[in-house]
Amino acid sequence: MRVSYLIWFATASCAGAAAAGPFDGLWRANPTVECVYREGAAGPLKIEDGILFGTESRCEMTMPVNVRDMDATLYDMACEGEGESWTDRAMFLSAADGGLYLIWNGYAFKYEPCGEKAAVGTVATADELGITGVIDTGD
Repeated sequence: MRVSYLIWFATASCAGAAAAGPFDGLWRANPTVECVYREGAAGPLKIEDGILFGTESRCEMTMPVNVRDMDATLYDMACEGEGESWTDRAMFLSAADGGLYLIWNGYAFKYEPCGEKAAVGTVATADELGITGVIDTGD
Protein backbone atom coordinates (compact mmCIF):
# COMPACT_ATOMS: atom_id res chain seq x y z
CA MET A 1 0.00 0.00 0.00
CA ARG A 2 2.83 2.38 0.89
CA VAL A 3 4.36 2.07 -2.61
CA SER A 4 1.16 3.40 -4.18
CA TYR A 5 1.35 6.49 -1.97
CA LEU A 6 4.95 7.08 -3.10
CA ILE A 7 3.88 6.84 -6.73
CA TRP A 8 1.11 9.39 -6.02
CA PHE A 9 3.82 11.78 -4.88
CA ALA A 10 5.47 11.41 -8.29
CA THR A 11 2.33 12.29 -10.26
CA ALA A 12 1.23 14.27 -9.96
CA SER A 13 2.66 16.05 0.56
CA CYS A 14 6.56 19.17 13.38
CA ALA A 15 9.24 18.85 15.26
CA GLY A 16 12.51 20.40 14.10
CA ALA A 17 11.04 21.54 10.79
CA ALA A 18 8.48 24.23 11.55
CA ALA A 19 10.42 27.06 9.86
CA ALA A 20 10.54 27.56 6.10
CA GLY A 21 13.04 25.16 4.62
CA PRO A 22 15.32 25.07 1.60
CA PHE A 23 12.85 22.93 -0.38
CA ASP A 24 9.68 24.96 0.28
CA GLY A 25 7.63 25.70 -2.81
CA LEU A 26 5.69 24.03 -5.59
CA TRP A 27 7.43 21.31 -7.60
CA ARG A 28 6.14 19.69 -10.79
CA ALA A 29 7.08 16.36 -12.33
CA ASN A 30 6.78 17.59 -15.93
CA PRO A 31 6.43 20.93 -17.72
CA THR A 32 2.74 20.44 -18.56
CA VAL A 33 1.61 20.25 -14.92
CA GLU A 34 -0.30 23.37 -13.92
CA CYS A 35 1.52 24.99 -11.01
CA VAL A 36 -1.51 25.41 -8.79
CA TYR A 37 -1.82 23.26 -5.68
CA ARG A 38 -5.34 22.01 -4.95
CA GLU A 39 -5.68 19.81 -1.87
CA GLY A 40 -6.49 16.22 -2.86
CA ALA A 41 -6.10 16.83 -6.59
CA ALA A 42 -3.33 15.67 -8.90
CA GLY A 43 -0.82 18.43 -9.55
CA PRO A 44 2.45 19.71 -8.20
CA LEU A 45 4.00 18.73 -4.90
CA LYS A 46 3.78 21.39 -2.26
CA ILE A 47 6.42 21.68 0.44
CA GLU A 48 5.65 24.22 3.11
CA ASP A 49 6.78 24.65 6.72
CA GLY A 50 8.11 21.11 7.06
CA ILE A 51 5.17 19.37 5.41
CA LEU A 52 5.16 17.64 2.02
CA PHE A 53 1.69 17.70 0.44
CA GLY A 54 1.05 15.16 -2.31
CA THR A 55 -2.02 13.81 -4.05
CA GLU A 56 -4.44 12.77 -1.29
CA SER A 57 -1.61 12.53 1.26
CA ARG A 58 0.74 14.57 3.40
CA CYS A 59 3.98 13.90 5.26
CA GLU A 60 5.54 15.75 8.15
CA MET A 61 9.26 16.14 7.48
CA THR A 62 11.02 15.64 10.83
CA MET A 63 14.49 15.00 12.23
CA PRO A 64 16.43 16.65 9.33
CA VAL A 65 19.99 15.43 8.82
CA ASN A 66 22.29 17.24 6.41
CA VAL A 67 24.07 14.89 4.03
CA ARG A 68 27.82 15.55 4.17
CA ASP A 69 29.32 17.14 1.01
CA MET A 70 25.95 17.22 -0.76
CA ASP A 71 23.18 19.82 -1.06
CA ALA A 72 20.79 17.29 0.48
CA THR A 73 18.81 16.60 3.62
CA LEU A 74 17.50 13.29 4.94
CA TYR A 75 14.16 13.43 6.76
CA ASP A 76 12.02 11.07 8.79
CA MET A 77 8.57 11.21 7.21
CA ALA A 78 5.34 10.75 9.18
CA CYS A 79 2.70 10.33 6.48
CA GLU A 80 -1.05 9.92 6.23
CA GLY A 81 -3.49 9.56 3.40
CA GLU A 82 -6.75 7.81 2.55
CA GLY A 83 -7.31 6.81 6.18
CA GLU A 84 -3.88 5.20 6.64
CA SER A 85 -0.65 6.36 8.22
CA TRP A 86 2.95 5.21 7.80
CA THR A 87 6.51 6.31 8.43
CA ASP A 88 9.44 6.32 6.07
CA ARG A 89 12.65 8.19 5.32
CA ALA A 90 13.26 10.42 2.33
CA MET A 91 16.21 12.40 0.99
CA PHE A 92 15.68 15.76 -0.66
CA LEU A 93 18.55 16.68 -2.98
CA SER A 94 18.94 19.96 -4.88
CA ALA A 95 19.58 19.25 -8.56
CA ALA A 96 22.28 21.12 -10.47
CA ASP A 97 19.60 22.62 -12.77
CA GLY A 98 17.61 24.07 -9.86
CA GLY A 99 15.26 21.12 -9.62
CA LEU A 100 14.67 18.67 -6.81
CA TYR A 101 15.39 14.98 -6.46
CA LEU A 102 13.12 13.22 -3.98
CA ILE A 103 14.55 9.84 -3.04
CA TRP A 104 12.47 7.27 -1.16
CA ASN A 105 13.65 3.75 -0.36
CA GLY A 106 13.93 2.22 -3.84
CA TYR A 107 12.43 5.18 -5.74
CA ALA A 108 13.87 8.44 -7.09
CA PHE A 109 11.76 11.23 -8.56
CA LYS A 110 12.90 14.41 -10.33
CA TYR A 111 10.90 17.62 -10.04
CA GLU A 112 11.36 21.09 -11.45
CA PRO A 113 10.38 24.26 -9.62
CA CYS A 114 7.13 25.81 -10.72
CA GLY A 115 7.70 28.95 -12.74
CA GLU A 116 5.29 31.65 -13.74
CA LYS A 117 3.19 29.39 -15.97
CA ALA A 118 3.27 25.71 -16.86
CA ALA A 119 3.25 24.78 -20.53
CA VAL A 120 -0.34 23.55 -20.27
CA GLY A 121 -1.60 22.00 -23.49
CA THR A 122 1.86 21.58 -25.01
CA VAL A 123 2.02 18.63 -27.35
CA ALA A 124 5.32 17.00 -28.31
CA THR A 125 6.04 14.40 -30.96
CA ALA A 126 7.94 11.18 -30.32
CA ASP A 127 10.90 12.55 -32.32
CA GLU A 128 11.02 15.69 -30.15
CA LEU A 129 11.12 13.51 -27.04
CA GLY A 130 13.82 11.26 -28.50
CA ILE A 131 11.59 8.21 -28.81
CA THR A 132 12.58 6.26 -31.88
CA GLY A 133 12.04 2.82 -33.31
CA VAL A 134 9.05 0.60 -33.85
CA ILE A 135 7.06 -0.98 -31.06
CA ASP A 136 6.30 -4.66 -31.64
CA THR A 137 2.66 -5.16 -30.71
CA GLY A 138 2.73 -8.88 -31.47
CA ASP A 139 0.27 -8.58 -34.37
